[in-house]
Amino acid sequence: MQDILALTQDPGAWVALITLVVMEVVLGIDNLIFISILTNKLPPEHRERARRVGISLALIMRLVLLGTIAFIVKLTTPVFEVFGQGFSWKDIILIAGGIFLVWKATKEIHHNVDPAEHGEDFIASSATTGFAAAIAQILMLDLVFSVDSIITAVGMTPHVPIMFVAVIAAVTVMLVAATPLANFIEKNPTIVMLALAFLLMIGMTLIADGMGVHVPKGYIYFAMAFSALVEALNMVVRNRRARIEARRKLH
Repeated sequence: MQDILALTQDPGAWVALITLVVMEVVLGIDNLIFISILTNKLPPEHRERARRVGISLALIMRLVLLGTIAFIVKLTTPVFEVFGQGFSWKDIILIAGGIFLVWKATKEIHHNVDPAEHGEDFIASSATTGFAAAIAQILMLDLVFSVDSIITAVGMTPHVPIMFVAVIAAVTVMLVAATPLANFIEKNPTIVMLALAFLLMIGMTLIADGMGVHVPKGYIYFAMAFSALVEALNMVVRNRRARIEARRKLH
């Protein structure tokens, strides 16, 4: 308790907390896009509940992982080598998560481009199995992002209470933003394709990271922000043309 009180009086601790919260929120964008696309495949009455349950369980999992932080840090130790390249458990988790994300995004892109070939979505054959599958996939991918973000957080601050607060704050933001983002993506088909392209890029980045080729996150998020800005401009132009066309039809 005294340690926590001491942290509240330390300006450096507050700076670390704010930095970590921002970092966790930014890193959570990847996860949030995936959750939005995944839950939008469920029946409408199950979507919001799936988001709440999935994100809540993800929070619990992250807090449990923080409780075993000494073990998580050891995941960076190489366990085997291939052609002189060492691979740790963290690398294996990142590669596996990246492959899953690439497969998932590719499958969804194919489904969106040619939906006639798919009688039923591959995620679910019913509301019940779809809900369970969605939750399982949310947790699986969140595990990948959690390990990466926790190891990054350890390099920023040695104080576990700060990490706990940052994770809770970031997941709360995700919980609030999940439904509005999912609704926005669902109402704009071109945004769906853009979001799937983001997931494909993030998956390839995870694989590269696991293979020892580090791609600075700033480049990834700049590319995402630039693409989103271009698409926003396209949406403005399309809406303006639609309004002009509607006026012409009235006259």
